[in-house]
Amino acid sequence: MYGQYLELFSRWGNEHKVSDARDITPEVARQYRLHLHRYVSPITRRNLSRGTQTSYLVALRALLRYLTLAGQEVMTADRVDLGKGGGRSLKFLDSRQVARLLALVDAGRESGVRDRAIVELLFSTGLRVSELVALNRGDLNLESREFSVMGKGRKVRVVFLTDAAVNALRSYVSMRKDRLKPLFIRYRGPRAVRPAASVNRPSTIKEDEAWRLSVRSVERMVAKYVRAAGLAVKATPHTLRHSFATDLLFNGADLRSVQEMLGHANLATTQVYTHVTNPQLRAVHRQFHSGNKSRKP
Repeated sequence: MYGQYLELFSRWGNEHKVSDARDITPEVARQYRLHLHRYVSPITRRNLSRGTQTSYLVALRALLRYLTLAGQEVMTADRVDLGKGGGRSLKFLDSRQVARLLALVDAGRESGVRDRAIVELLFSTGLRVSELVALNRGDLNLESREFSVMGKGRKVRVVFLTDAAVNALRSYVSMRKDRLKPLFIRYRGPRAVRPAASVNRPSTIKEDEAWRLSVRSVERMVAKYVRAAGLAVKATPHTLRHSFATDLLFNGADLRSVQEMLGHANLATTQVYTHVTNPQLRAVHRQFHSGNKSRKP
């Protein structure tokens, strides 16, 4: 994605006589930021969102940071002003809404048992969807109810399983008859039959990856159940990650622990959850809002 973002900067730079990274100045960065604000995407025919504009500027910062580490004399990355960020809307589901999703899963089919295990695992651990689909059967430890996962920046963290997640995963794994390594596999696609790995011999790496469930498939699966449940929140797999964090904070977990379990490098990233889980704000609203007091007829 950074490569795509920097292609736009390269094209813009060629038009504005910025042919070398050493030509980048705070004024050049400011002019580029104005360009992004006015830029119309040739695909959507609309202006870039505030968040997308920031992503383009972050990519430029990353380039400058890389060149600085490589010993080149370029402007420091922090001199690329990201501008004012738009307000971030935090979407999450409570445990009752998650239960509504799970109630729609057809547990009589192997794909349904898999779907239940996926939703339970996302809500139990706060895994990113990319982390989830990369899991192999051997990564899990249902006895200790915890396992290690490699997240962004190749950072390893430990995640923990709830009772519901353990039960769902145990049901799914015990139902599998194949010998494929991926924890979550697809049941639809161009091939109508299982690979030879389901019979007597171990699977090959090529077979494993051909049957591994994709990120897009998980996104479509969650979207299907969200529509069927009629939830007001347009939830995604990442919404379940938000739901994991807010559930912990609602029930008294400290911010530092939640930061560790989410794998956030910076505490400020985790603090986005605090405004929706602050019990003091809820108590103030309960005590002082007139709608909570009896009204005279």
